[in-house]
Amino acid sequence: MLLLAGALLVAGSGLAQALLWLTLLYFLMVVVLVAVDLLMTPGPQQIEVERLHDTKLSLGAENLITVLLANRSQHQLRFTLRDEYPHPFLSDAVVITGELPGYDIFEAQYHVRPLQRGDYQFGDINLRYRSLLATFVRQARYPAQVQVKVYPNVLEVRKYDLLARKGLLFELGLRQARIYGVGTEFERLREYNTDDEFRRINWKATARRGKPIAAEYETERSQYVLSVIDTGRLMRPPIGDLAKLDYVINTALLLSYVASLKGDHIGMLTFADDVGTYLAPRRGKSQFYRMLETLYNVQFEPVEANYARALGYLSIKNKRRSLIVIFTDLVTLEAARPLIANLSRLAKRHLPLCVTISDPNITRFAGQPVRSSDDVYQRAMAEMLLDERKVMLDTLNRSGVLTLDVPADKLTVSVINAYLELKGRGRL
Repeated sequence: MLLLAGALLVAGSGLAQALLWLTLLYFLMVVVLVAVDLLMTPGPQQIEVERLHDTKLSLGAENLITVLLANRSQHQLRFTLRDEYPHPFLSDAVVITGELPGYDIFEAQYHVRPLQRGDYQFGDINLRYRSLLATFVRQARYPAQVQVKVYPNVLEVRKYDLLARKGLLFELGLRQARIYGVGTEFERLREYNTDDEFRRINWKATARRGKPIAAEYETERSQYVLSVIDTGRLMRPPIGDLAKLDYVINTALLLSYVASLKGDHIGMLTFADDVGTYLAPRRGKSQFYRMLETLYNVQFEPVEANYARALGYLSIKNKRRSLIVIFTDLVTLEAARPLIANLSRLAKRHLPLCVTISDPNITRFAGQPVRSSDDVYQRAMAEMLLDERKVMLDTLNRSGVLTLDVPADKLTVSVINAYLELKGRGRL
């Protein structure tokens, strides 16, 4: 705008020669003004920039990224910031604007949502701010390249811990895990009430106190829980933004974490056409972190799953009775026959739980109203697939195998509730 105003003087100098000197004086004043502004405005070296985030980013979750701006000058700055986060990530902010007071710190925050596990890299941080007299805008690039790893959703583990401390696990949809009156480990004695089982009466305590006394028991510890994860081609199709395999890995990790808190041994096995990784069951959080490091970059394989090889290997490696949670998918009855046969044999020694993710598209087509011939074909095919899936699950149930077929958004809560219920009822 200052230069445009000077253009009027330049045009006028063609009519009046005296305006030429005034024009030169005006432009000299503009140059002096910009020079003074340049000297007054803090330079990039007077602004310190640092990026803060978790060392492990969580898949499919909103991960908080904080950029700290420290102003070492006395002047307030109006700025625009752009952080170079990995391009495959989704983010709620492209640029961040704000005001940075003198001798103060500003926290610029945004979230990123990774859609795939693996290794990624943040780039530099770009900062643009207006000069004090508003004659120019200065831009600076601050080196901030750093490698990050995207893990399965560890934020869910922290959320579970937080709600568990507050006694608010029902907010996650989890039912009470501690079931008195079931199990074999003695907990306490209390007065008998009409809802108690008759066999729970402690006759010695009843004789001493002169009134019916019942014994309470809690669930056993040191039991074995193994997650068996299919990484074959059927686990590749996405549901929303994430692949089925990612939902399964997130669920398997949180299940293992809950089981470790309950004092159980946890282990895992991944497989496709061959056995991938096997971790023998152990107790403690260190085992959970070993599982986390093992699973953070496990990818699907475009091959058919070999159930006989995987479950045969598991039966040889793990002899003790265990809850074996198999995460896989079922498409046709013919393709599921090897799974049914091998799980039936496994059920003679262990307690298998077959977990599958229901397809929301098939469910939607099966319930859609019919308005055209295409709708008829789609609905008929969807209902046929649902019926065949029900036959497969019923066949597994008749063979002594527990089944769980739930939508992806309810997978974690449903699996953990199933584990807590089985443990509470002494099924392990």
